[in-house]
Amino acid sequence: MSNEYENNMRFVPILKFFEKYKKVIILIILTVIISIGYVLISNQAKKQNNEKASVIYNEWLKEISLESPDRNKLNSMLEQLLAEYENTGYAQLALLNRASFDARNNDIELSLVNFKKLIELTDGFNGNKIFNKIARVSSSRLLLSNGQFDEALSMIELYSSNATNGYIHELTGDILAKQNKIDLAISQYELASKKYNDDTSQSIISMKIANLGM
Repeated sequence: MSNEYENNMRFVPILKFFEKYKKVIILIILTVIISIGYVLISNQAKKQNNEKASVIYNEWLKEISLESPDRNKLNSMLEQLLAEYENTGYAQLALLNRASFDARNNDIELSLVNFKKLIELTDGFNGNKIFNKIARVSSSRLLLSNGQFDEALSMIELYSSNATNGYIHELTGDILAKQNKIDLAISQYELASKKYNDDTSQSIISMKIANLGM
């Protein structure tokens, strides 16, 4: 009897604690259950969206791969992807491919529009950093060819630091050279040369510096 009494007494502090904070404990448990449920439902919805988007993307990819793709079909499927599944990788990949397709066909303005859409979709902490960088660099190159030098520089200023790769330094040098900012251009070319490991790229950089008369 004494042992049974002692065993029961062990639970008294726990019972008192539960009674005192009962509402808080229940609230915490409910919050955890709701959070788990939300994550499970969100993951399921994301999976379903990806599956639906992949079907549209595969059809879109078949069309754009044709020798003479139907632009109306391409536009319609891309609009559907962006309207219903813009946060999926499929929508963003389709947008990247469409912008590149437009650039290859010398439709620079439309290409820039699509690259800028991709930048907007992939900007921010949770955005796709790879797609964002490709879109920015491609836009910068197109803007440079269009004579929009300030806009071209602005597009890649996010990466114009000593920690970036050789290609970004080279592109920055190209833009600065067009702006007749010779010293700054050479500085970027020299950084690019240090970052490049292959002889071909370094030779191209050397020629660009030589062409600036230095």
